[in-house]
Amino acid sequence: MFVNVNPAPHLAIHKWPENEKPREKLVNIGASALSDAELLAILLHTGHKSKSALELAKEILRLADNNLSELGKITVKKLQKLRGVGYAKAVTILAAMELARRRQAGSIHKKTVINSGSDAALFFKPMLADKPFETFHVLFLSHANKVLHYRHLSTGGITSTVVDPRIIFREALDTGATKLLLCHNHPSGSLRPSQADLRITSRIKDMGMLFDIQVMDHIIVSETGYYSLAEEGMI
Repeated sequence: MFVNVNPAPHLAIHKWPENEKPREKLVNIGASALSDAELLAILLHTGHKSKSALELAKEILRLADNNLSELGKITVKKLQKLRGVGYAKAVTILAAMELARRRQAGSIHKKTVINSGSDAALFFKPMLADKPFETFHVLFLSHANKVLHYRHLSTGGITSTVVDPRIIFREALDTGATKLLLCHNHPSGSLRPSQADLRITSRIKDMGMLFDIQVMDHIIVSETGYYSLAEEGMI
């Protein structure tokens, strides 16, 4: 006796009842009512011949352990390993995650005065905490701690990045900054500064004295929190 072991064809989303379609749900009752998978399915637009966009979205989320923070770290190449995820869909997902990150960061950037390590951490953590590689940023401040400018200075590997102090002070002089606040992330999750972190901080601080520019702090951020060298008496 022959048994058909092929899976039953999925029911395309456009054939679902109106009140169950993700797009219609978003319009009619609001985006907050949708699950992560439903929102992701809207971005994907289509699924695969053997699965709907919603089923594909659930597969993508499982790849990220159902954690949006982890989804933000996944590469295009890894996403493309899933059947039904091509280059365009993978890039769309990464673009959406970056927009979400910038939206979160944007509300913090309205804060124009930095008075403590926690203020600086709130400024930078949305941008840097879940990056899979080290990035180094600088805040340029006025004498009253008002943010004049901030700059992404360099990007490195998983454990380090290269920093050129000459670029920092050239920009500090151009913007009229009298104070600097340094920040980088630790993808490993560890918040303890490395010897390299301490050396570059000391070097930038010493150069700042030549220009009468104070290095207020060096903040290290990760998903678990932040570490302030100033608060710990290391600067």
